[in-house]
Amino acid sequence: MAAPLPWQRGTFWALYVPAICWLLLFLIVPIVLMGAISLRADIQGELLGPWTPTLVQYETIAAIGSYWRLLAISIAMALVVAVIAVTLAYPLAYFLVFRAGRAAAVCLVLLLIPFWTSFLLRVMSWKFLLGSEGAINSLLMYADIVSAPLAGMLYSRNAVIVTLVYVWIPFAALPISAALQRIEPDLLEAAADLGAPPRRSFWAITFPLSLPGVLAAFFMVFIPTVGEYVTPLLVGGSRGSMYGNVIQDFFTKAANWPRGAALSMVMLAVTLILVAIAARLVNIRRLLG
Repeated sequence: MAAPLPWQRGTFWALYVPAICWLLLFLIVPIVLMGAISLRADIQGELLGPWTPTLVQYETIAAIGSYWRLLAISIAMALVVAVIAVTLAYPLAYFLVFRAGRAAAVCLVLLLIPFWTSFLLRVMSWKFLLGSEGAINSLLMYADIVSAPLAGMLYSRNAVIVTLVYVWIPFAALPISAALQRIEPDLLEAAADLGAPPRRSFWAITFPLSLPGVLAAFFMVFIPTVGEYVTPLLVGGSRGSMYGNVIQDFFTKAANWPRGAALSMVMLAVTLILVAIAARLVNIRRLLG
C-alpha cells in the first residue's frame, strides 16, 4: 500500500483535530467537571478552590430509596417511549424509502418541519391538546363520548410518554430510513423472482438488514429520554416527574450542586451499564456485519 501523500495527511488532521477538540471541550471536560463536583461535601467556598474529595453524596443517594425508584421509573418510561417511537417510525421510514417515489423529498421535508419550530412550543402544544379544555376533550364532549372532561390526560406520566413519542418519531425515522436506503434492490427483486411474497421478503430481507438503523434509533431515543426534565416539567406536573427533574431541582432550587452532580453521574453510569448489557445481548458487531 502506497504511503499517504502530504496533502492527504494534512486533510486528515484538519478534519480530525477539530472534531477531537470539540469532543473534549463539550463532552469529556463537562463529564470530568461533573464527576469532580460530585465528590464535594458541599458547595461552600470557591468552586475551583482547595477541597477534600469525599463520597458522602453517593452514600446519601444510596441510602435514599426514592432516588432509585424514580430512576427505575424513568428508565421504564424511556424504554416505553423508545419502543413506541421506533415502532411508529419504522413504517414511516419504509414509506419514505420504498413507497413515496418522486414525492420522497417532499415527504422528508414534511417530516422535518417540526424541527423548524421550538422544542418548547411543540411540547406546549400537547399541553393545550391534553388539557381539560383542550382540543381532545372538546372533541370527545362534542361527540358525546364523555360527559365531562377527562382529568387524567394531562399532568401524568402517560402525558409525558405521549408527548415524548411525538417529539422523537421524526428523529427515530431518520436512521431507520438511512438503513433502508442501503438495502440493495437486487435482493428484493431476487426474492420476488424466487416466488417469495412481499411479506416473506420483508421479514427475511428488509427487516434484518434494517436492524442497525432500528438499533441506532432505539438508543438515540432511549438514552436522552432517561434524563428528560423539560417535558415532564411542562406536561407531567408533580405526578409525571422523572429523574431529570430531581437533578434540575438540586442545581436550581436547592442550590446543591454536589448532590445534583452525583445524581447525574449515577444516571450516566446506570445508562451506560444498560446500553452495554443490551449491546452484549444483541451482539452489535455481528449485527453490523
